[in-house]
Amino acid sequence: MPKTKMKTHKAGAKRYRITANGKLVRGQGGRGHLNSKKSSARKRRLEGMVEIYSGNAIKILDEIPYLKYIR
Repeated sequence: MPKTKMKTHKAGAKRYRITANGKLVRGQGGRGHLNSKKSSARKRRLEGMVEIYSGNAIKILDEIPYLKYIR
């Protein structure tokens, strides 16, 4: 009888991506609302993805057990 599979934390699966080099990345917050008072430069800075701090990566990998290409 096979063991049961671990369930993926669906919110975590939507939030985090893995790059081709195996880094975990996340989108930055602060762009959901109240954007009119923020400068264009500030909004552009918040557009991209940023790498996840290595101390948090262990917790994230526990949430998403079937992530591909961890190196």
